[in-house]
Amino acid sequence: MAKAFHLADSLRAGESAFLGWLCTPSADVADVIARSGFGAVNVDMQHGWHDATAALNIIHAIVTAGKPAVVRVGVGDWSFASRALDMGAEAIIAPMINTAADAAALVEAVKYPPVGKRSWGPGRAMALGGFADAQAYIDWARTGTLAIAMIETPEAVKNLEAILSVPGIDGIFVGPSDLSLTMSKGTFVDGRSLLIVDTVAHILATTLKYGKIPTMYGVGPAHAKAITAAGYRLVAIGGDQDYLAKGCADLIAAASPDGTGAR
Repeated sequence: MAKAFHLADSLRAGESAFLGWLCTPSADVADVIARSGFGAVNVDMQHGWHDATAALNIIHAIVTAGKPAVVRVGVGDWSFASRALDMGAEAIIAPMINTAADAAALVEAVKYPPVGKRSWGPGRAMALGGFADAQAYIDWARTGTLAIAMIETPEAVKNLEAILSVPGIDGIFVGPSDLSLTMSKGTFVDGRSLLIVDTVAHILATTLKYGKIPTMYGVGPAHAKAITAAGYRLVAIGGDQDYLAKGCADLIAAASPDGTGAR
């Protein structure tokens, strides 16, 4: 089996990792991110610009670089959740999971029977993972593929225990920007706001109580560091546009005569 296919085991063992985040539909950019030190790389199909062909090539680039591929699908895009796993993704992050029924729909798409209703067709995943035959892949997929529900609204927080109780839900992903937007009733967006701090802690404690995997989007490195220290196991540090902007700024500052990059 390819060394990339280990995300579920490491997260369940309590290990933490930073999650690279890719919106740009480029396998080359994906390869750079995957080789830069992140523990896994997410392909953002909700707010990124990928189509199915781009996602296929990007997942290939991530896995061949030796890192697990994660895919955040669009809201309710269950057909692509299954396709992304067939392409070689190990985890699906699903946005706007507000009820147990939403969570059950995610599980249906991500898990094989008898837990879910995912249909058979993981040829690409089997090739990338080095699975010898169909039985080897399905045995791995029972626990190796992850169904991760995003919690980002007051309704989802209210229904958190019901969501976590759905068989086949493996973890929770906190979307702090939308959580701040919805909890403030549209007043502002700030994923580091004091308004959501207690809620974020409650989500973490409840997820751990149910024996599931807590994951979250970090709004910059300081925030990512803090939530990792608190106990979130798979934590994004911004996205690829942030990486590019910071890299450019750092290079220009280092090369400028006064060290500031000002022109």
